[in-house]
Amino acid sequence: MGEREVVVVIGGGSGIGEATAAMFSSRGAEVLIIGRDGAKLEAAAKRIGSVSCEAADARDGARLKEIFTKRGRFQHLVLCLSGGRGGGPFRTLSLDDLRSGIEGKLLAHLSALQAALPFVTQSVTFVSAASARAALPGTAGLAAINGAIEAMVRPLAAELAPLRVNAVSPGIIDTPWWNAVPAQARTAAFENTAKSLPVGRVGKPQDVASAIVWVATNGYVTGTVVDVSGGATLAR
Repeated sequence: MGEREVVVVIGGGSGIGEATAAMFSSRGAEVLIIGRDGAKLEAAAKRIGSVSCEAADARDGARLKEIFTKRGRFQHLVLCLSGGRGGGPFRTLSLDDLRSGIEGKLLAHLSALQAALPFVTQSVTFVSAASARAALPGTAGLAAINGAIEAMVRPLAAELAPLRVNAVSPGIIDTPWWNAVPAQARTAAFENTAKSLPVGRVGKPQDVASAIVWVATNGYVTGTVVDVSGGATLAR
């Protein structure tokens, strides 16, 4: 039998990250989920049933190196972090909010990748967002953050080869992130989005997770951004 796959999912405590961890685990992989909220991680690990977890801020490189040193070498790194800030009309966009969004997502991704490089052996998958290419009003700040992540994929794939580097770029996905939005507004947003998309529905975490698992494990794919937005970036 071959070596058992080991996967680290940073941002694995809910939503897309949790779905990705569960999908890798169902394939027989050994999975470690990392995130800032220890209680949330433990709850996710209990739901999945067969993963381990470690609490850490992705921007804390020293803490991550400590975790990776204890864990040892692993095949696949998934970076599924969301800063959650930086959106809104540009005329009134708070640059402090944008700066927080950059630190919480872009810089967190980069910090985590630098800490993981001595240990990850096969693939790195960033999770960006379709705002990078969708040209939606009110998303210029988010486009800047996610566009920067996507712009780095090709040069990193060339620089870090034979380590493969890709990104998966989701559109509107029904995850716990939306729980902060009042139920009526959330339902309306999902219904309006579904009507506007060629696929006729909003996404599920498993839609994105399946793309992440595919791009991470396909040994002939690198330097690629995979769009999982239901057609949101198509001109119509």
